[in-house]
Amino acid sequence: MKVHDKANPSRYLADENRYDTMKYRRCGKSGILLPLISLGLWHNFGFIDSAEKAGKISRKAFDLGITHFDLANNYGPPFGSAEETFGMILKKDLGVYRNELFISTKAGYDMWDGPYGNFGSRKYLITSLDDSLKRMGLEYVDLFYHHRPDADTPLEETMLALDHIVKSGKALYVGISNYDAERTADATRILAELRTPFIVHQARYSMLDRWVEKSLLDILEKEGKGMIAFSPLAQGMLTDKYLDGIPANSRAGRGMTYLEAKQVMQNLERVRALNNMALERKQKLSQMALSWILKDKRVSSVLVGVSSEEQLIENINCIDRINFSDEELKRIEQILK
Repeated sequence: MKVHDKANPSRYLADENRYDTMKYRRCGKSGILLPLISLGLWHNFGFIDSAEKAGKISRKAFDLGITHFDLANNYGPPFGSAEETFGMILKKDLGVYRNELFISTKAGYDMWDGPYGNFGSRKYLITSLDDSLKRMGLEYVDLFYHHRPDADTPLEETMLALDHIVKSGKALYVGISNYDAERTADATRILAELRTPFIVHQARYSMLDRWVEKSLLDILEKEGKGMIAFSPLAQGMLTDKYLDGIPANSRAGRGMTYLEAKQVMQNLERVRALNNMALERKQKLSQMALSWILKDKRVSSVLVGVSSEEQLIENINCIDRINFSDEELKRIEQILK
């Protein structure tokens, strides 16, 4: 139920029932509970997008029990603009609920010119987080990630930088993203020796991209770390968008980064078969794809990026159908093979 401030009708007040329907899952063996669905701000929060729409999506997310908002230093475009947009949303609406929010950001990819604006050096990570905090108007983030491995910087330097960030009060927890299983094990060992609160790995995972199943999930479970899945809909392939071909205004149709028309056509037969199965389960394909990831309790949360409140609600509804029968799982495996 929405409660309004009669003295200030324009002031946002969160839905008082916001925690009634969202489901939460422990992040590894840490003390943190994450919503099964988290909001990623990779798209639709840059300066090229509507700030008004970004605010509506963020408020609706919190009203529906989403506490985790995920950013990175270079989300936009332009770089840094998603953090600035979210900083404005915090200042206007969500900031009064700061203690109820779990905000993450990252550094690891290109951010500024010169030799110190990329990869995994101590200088880059610490400087980047300082800039991120200024853009968002925050004293600390709940979680700071190294966004990708850096083969040319000693792993000890990168992990010591993460440790420093926590001990300086700029982040409560740290994480890593896009690390393979072997490097994850090495990072875990170093951070354990430093007693740094490393709690989560953020990895790409979907029905069409299952590399984490080979060994990463087992290592994370053994070490008591959580996993957050990003790109769970395979850049839109696991939606009904491409069932009848490639729309001209779609990501693949416009030749945008990370999804090519060739990829869509190669997977079209499987996607159509999965869509038929989703309809039998009384779900949309996107909902079934999210449910399928969440069936594995080693996955703490799934990140979704949305362009509307309606799309957000649709995604969240997947949490009511995360159980699959053995027959359904067998059928999915046959389709994906």
